[in-house]
Amino acid sequence: MKAKAKASATGTRGTTPLSPVPGRHPQRWLILGVICLAQLTVLIDNTVLSVAIPSLTTELHASTADVQWMINAYSLVQSGLLLTAGNAADRYGRKKMLVSGLVLFGIGSLAAGLAQSSGQLIAARAGMGVGGALLITTTLAVVVQIFDEEERVRAIGLWSTVNSLGFAAGPLLGGAVLDHFWWGAIFLINIPVVVLGLIAVVALVPESKTKQGARPDLLGALLSVIGMTSVVYAIISGPDHGWTSGQVLLPAAVGVLVMGAFAYWELRVPYPMLDMHFFRDQRFVGAVAGTLLVAFGMTGSLFLLTQHLQFVLGYGPLDAGLRTAPLAVTVILLNLAGLGAWLVKKLGTPGTIAVGMSLVAAGLAAIAVLGAGGYSGMLAGLVVMGAGVGVSMPAMANAIMSAIPPEKAGVGAGVNGTLAEFGNGLGVAVLGAVLNSRFAALVPAAVGASSLPAALAAVETGPGGDTERALISDAFATGLETSQLVGAVAVLAGGLLAALLLRRAERADRPEVSAA
Repeated sequence: MKAKAKASATGTRGTTPLSPVPGRHPQRWLILGVICLAQLTVLIDNTVLSVAIPSLTTELHASTADVQWMINAYSLVQSGLLLTAGNAADRYGRKKMLVSGLVLFGIGSLAAGLAQSSGQLIAARAGMGVGGALLITTTLAVVVQIFDEEERVRAIGLWSTVNSLGFAAGPLLGGAVLDHFWWGAIFLINIPVVVLGLIAVVALVPESKTKQGARPDLLGALLSVIGMTSVVYAIISGPDHGWTSGQVLLPAAVGVLVMGAFAYWELRVPYPMLDMHFFRDQRFVGAVAGTLLVAFGMTGSLFLLTQHLQFVLGYGPLDAGLRTAPLAVTVILLNLAGLGAWLVKKLGTPGTIAVGMSLVAAGLAAIAVLGAGGYSGMLAGLVVMGAGVGVSMPAMANAIMSAIPPEKAGVGAGVNGTLAEFGNGLGVAVLGAVLNSRFAALVPAAVGASSLPAALAAVETGPGGDTERALISDAFATGLETSQLVGAVAVLAGGLLAALLLRRAERADRPEVSAA
């Protein structure tokens, strides 16, 4: 048995300088910087589109549902392919997948920048999601491979810092570009970053893979994409068609059935993209719940916040982007200071996640309640929310990766990325649906409610029209407040659930360790 383990550990050393067993690679910090550059490319694109929502609404005549699909097409395709991409990285090589992901992402960005209609842009965004799936899985998998347990929480914290940097840089970069160029330029700026990332990855990142990597599960990927897309489509369509209409109930039913088929298939296929037995581990389930809901709250909040800043408070794209930056800046500062890793040592993973998620929920509630009076109230909520994200995200990512065998690092990264991306898409869909429903209920029935600009454009000019426009703006602001509060409740519940499950798992492990 020992001989077999030794052969497995050394079997790939003839073709790769990295061992599949996690350890300290001599150039680990430089490699971390390189893969974070590749990660930054994907993350900027996740948020840059939110600032362009008003431009897309007017120039492409996009409805709120169109805009949601521009965001969700990327997220859903990416989340559906992350597990397969992780398996492929483990089996065929993480460096190969990094290079392939950058190339595909660059091609998709070029197509998105030259799109002439909402449909073309949605298709290009879906193509970009394929490249993004390859990038997200390989970056975190390499971190797990080259850092040991002592340094891993800190390394994942810095990796999360890049996530926040992309979160902040996206709106800022998008706003600056939109002040001087047309909306398509926000995608073309990805291309020079892709080129730099390719050069750095080819020159510096060593290849790593394991011969025990699982075969890609293409049917599982297809089922997951169909299932999640159907569910989110039902959520988006609900406000327009009615929650009990056939156009909503049919895709919802298809989504539930297909996701059930996905779980059934994964339990029986020899090489599943997701081993369903992981869900027996309470540490894994707790980290899953937390990761999903913090992504739900953050992305849904940004989707709503940028519209509030531009449509309600009247800021331009660049000014709106600048005013979302305090959230990400707070995360970056706390991660660079190592606060999350320090709290894990002091409070443990469950306590750290409970504190962090409570802060995220408090920040969302503060934005909802205090933001109605102007930006100063939003600022306090953004800082509190950023503190919660900076504390909780590294702990949750490390909890997921620690609950999965090291030789499945790509799969673990795929799980973490799938949860984050699915949470992103679900946050935009659910909170957007809450906003649309509340807005449609409050807006005058004589005007359309597909979007705020459409409702305002339908109002006739004159003194009476000014009053009606004010009522429409107030209705939109009320819808935003309701949506933010829904997000806050969901994040708080998820944080408490995650902490409870992780605490129970730790208590269950103690007797086993004592017996051993």
